[in-house]
Amino acid sequence: MQTTLVERDVLERVLGTAMERGGEFAEVFVEDRTTTSAVLDQRRIEELSSGRDRGAGIRVVVGDTTGFAHTADLSERGLLAAARSAASVARGGGGGVREVALGALADHPTRATTQPRDVDKAKKIELLLHADDVARTEGSSITQVQIGLGDSTRRFVVANSEGVFAADHQVRTRFNISCVASGDTGMQTGYRPIAGTRGFELLTMEAVEEAARGAARQAITKLDARPAPSGDLPVVLAGGSGGILFHEACGHGLEADAILKQASVYAGKVGQQVASSLVTLVDDGTVVGEWGYLALDDEGRPGARNVLIENGVLTDYMWDYLRARKEGRSSSGNGRRQSYQHLPMVRMTNTYLLAGDADADEIVAQTPRGVYVAQLGGGQVNTATGDFVFGMTSAFMIEDGKITSPLRDCNLIGNGPEVLQRVDAVATDFSMTPGTCGKDGQSVPVGTGQATMRLTGVTIGGAS
Repeated sequence: MQTTLVERDVLERVLGTAMERGGEFAEVFVEDRTTTSAVLDQRRIEELSSGRDRGAGIRVVVGDTTGFAHTADLSERGLLAAARSAASVARGGGGGVREVALGALADHPTRATTQPRDVDKAKKIELLLHADDVARTEGSSITQVQIGLGDSTRRFVVANSEGVFAADHQVRTRFNISCVASGDTGMQTGYRPIAGTRGFELLTMEAVEEAARGAARQAITKLDARPAPSGDLPVVLAGGSGGILFHEACGHGLEADAILKQASVYAGKVGQQVASSLVTLVDDGTVVGEWGYLALDDEGRPGARNVLIENGVLTDYMWDYLRARKEGRSSSGNGRRQSYQHLPMVRMTNTYLLAGDADADEIVAQTPRGVYVAQLGGGQVNTATGDFVFGMTSAFMIEDGKITSPLRDCNLIGNGPEVLQRVDAVATDFSMTPGTCGKDGQSVPVGTGQATMRLTGVTIGGAS
């Protein structure tokens, strides 16, 4: 980083002010974020925008109470005012100033090789138009194409009363294309994203063309879709496609805030068999380049690889600083926030199931009848019970061990703990998918992943 955003001595004085009324812990999070976005809709540029947001969030902790204030004024005066506001929930009296000495700055430079800001807007628009052309060459039934391109550059520094002084520089780039195909049966959609914690080098011509063709072909294929069967059937999840199911149905239930509130079906089950022995579930912020990658979490802790379930046995939960502090343990590097205007909370990074040793084609061949899910959509889950509903946006019948007819959009309905027990085959073809995770009004980028796997039975319903 070219700057720590706020000078070290200023941060020390701000932390001292935050602690002077008896605070047990204080933290300053300073952020500078720039974003650009472009949207091409029916070959017309509908949006071409850029923005910048700078500010600081300050929190003070006393017992179970947290005081928080944020400000866009990064002057010492503005930061001190925010510190006093956050400290207003701290114990009165005591007097005096508590000095805070910060350690050496742990700075993490970006790994991006081509900064998005250095790419000319005309080149970005040219890329969008080319993707549109590629999608439409897949067939005359493609009647609508919409493409989005965006990037963000996020610099932040974290300093706290325990001496943490760390900075990160995150560059993320995304591309997504949606296609609509029209035919005798109506309209169908296809979608493909590309996203990573990388610079513009992520968007190679090959990757963009592959995404455009994939979205168009998905939409065209679904024109011949038939209604999905209903009932409990074996389901084969294609590599990368089902990670979102485990993120939602299992991952959120393994976050320490839900555990400590006894609002998770996994509370109190460390050391117990909670899944098939084929299941090893990992949350890993260290997967370089993936959408959920982070060198530092938003509390200044290094990103980490945390094994949550190993060979079916629950081994640990995900922790941010406050929950870990309460339990007398270390953070797992899962403290994340949407921006300086938000408090950090326990969040996933890249959550995935490790690959197995089966062959993906053999898994299908050994399934006499079932459903092959090529792409999952959004879903809902009750963390207290594990019950979920997920949309299938690209699915096919499996008949006599072969993938056959495409199916209309429908739902997977089940229970997270039960689904984990029903994994009976895991292939080697591991891949990741980018996504956005929403929780308590905050959104953060995450990655999900798995290899092709089979579930012995999941309820199919809600067919359209």
